[in-house]
Amino acid sequence: MLEPSIVKDDEIEYLIKDVYDLYGYDFSQYSRASFKRRVNRLCLIDKFTSFAELRYTIITEPDYLKRFVEEITVNVTEMFRDPLFFKEIRENILPHLGTYPLIRIWVAGCSTGEEAYSMAILLKEAGLYDKCLIYGTDINPSVLEKARSGVFPMHQMKLYSENYMLSGGKKDFSEYYTANYDSVQFDKSLQKKLILSTHNLVSDSSFNSFQLIICRNVLIYFEKDLQERVFKLFDNSLENLGYLALGSKETLRFSNLKKSYENVSEHKIWKKTEHQ
Repeated sequence: MLEPSIVKDDEIEYLIKDVYDLYGYDFSQYSRASFKRRVNRLCLIDKFTSFAELRYTIITEPDYLKRFVEEITVNVTEMFRDPLFFKEIRENILPHLGTYPLIRIWVAGCSTGEEAYSMAILLKEAGLYDKCLIYGTDINPSVLEKARSGVFPMHQMKLYSENYMLSGGKKDFSEYYTANYDSVQFDKSLQKKLILSTHNLVSDSSFNSFQLIICRNVLIYFEKDLQERVFKLFDNSLENLGYLALGSKETLRFSNLKKSYENVSEHKIWKKTEHQ
């Protein structure tokens, strides 16, 4: 059997156009290197022997598109990832948010929901959960289904528990879930204030006003023009004096919006100032 061929640069352009024309998913401003790497990985996993075979499958099998989007947009995530970031939220951001009658938080590109659940736990422990709404959004419907289930692999709990403790957690982390053989079910109370829905950062507009927007390690896959468009979306969605939290390799420093924000933490948290 032939080894799957490496997808070439010009073929990537055809693929991006096909997916947009047929299904409306716009990957035109995704980082080409990242997009190409993930397409090649998909060819290997699904044993496509040529680019033509992959393209034919995408064009003729709409059901396969779901898998394609999942592979291209997959984000590696974990609960309390970068624990010191969550410690900063716990100690320095939540006290400010606690002064609002209703706290609205947007976890953009939430993938399978680990960060959204982590925020729910932080808010519970701060006594703020009952007056908050957490919106978790992603372009990919299948990862949101996993998030809605609240079911995660048992083998990840040791790491999640360590992360939780490093984030300043004081409880036994196992209080938040019920073990069941090789998986765990997180407490349904953590979903009470959690709204999970599809949202495409590339093409969809603002849908609410927030005091905290978390979007970590999503923008690194976007070209600069698209990053700028997403920053504008976040700016339109963020109240004055609200907070925007980015990933460790992401920054507002080179954005046109930089003058409207001040960096308030080494953990890539920016505060929107009143002077627009």
